[in-house]
Amino acid sequence: MARIHIFNGPNLNLLGSRETQFYGTATLADIEERVRARFGVQHDLRFFQSNVEGFLVDELHATRHWAEGIVINPGAYTHYSYALHDAIKAISLPTVEVHLSNIHARDSFRHTSVLVPACLGQISGFGGYGYVLAVSALLHHLERD
Repeated sequence: MARIHIFNGPNLNLLGSRETQFYGTATLADIEERVRARFGVQHDLRFFQSNVEGFLVDELHATRHWAEGIVINPGAYTHYSYALHDAIKAISLPTVEVHLSNIHARDSFRHTSVLVPACLGQISGFGGYGYVLAVSALLHHLERD
């Protein structure tokens, strides 16, 4: 059984009603339910969402005491949060970055992630199913080690 913490950054609490052409109509609760249905029986999953960068950093620090891996959708912090980058590096847990939309097919400022160099990899463009893919990729990595 793996212990995985799934993080969501700013504005993801508005999923389902926010820019549905990019993010779809599923709510964050819908995505969590889908992930729990797929992995929750076999694995310990925790979810955390905040619009505040410092709260995300604090929760990442706390996670190092129990989790084996992280999935993170940092939202807009993807493009400029060196604090989140440094926190991921500092806790030394394998991390997969996930995005609902294909960030490489959108505005040019969205093409760069300052977090991905601290992560195993990035999954984007598959909507809420991207979280299932991210957890699957993380579990694959954990099983190899």
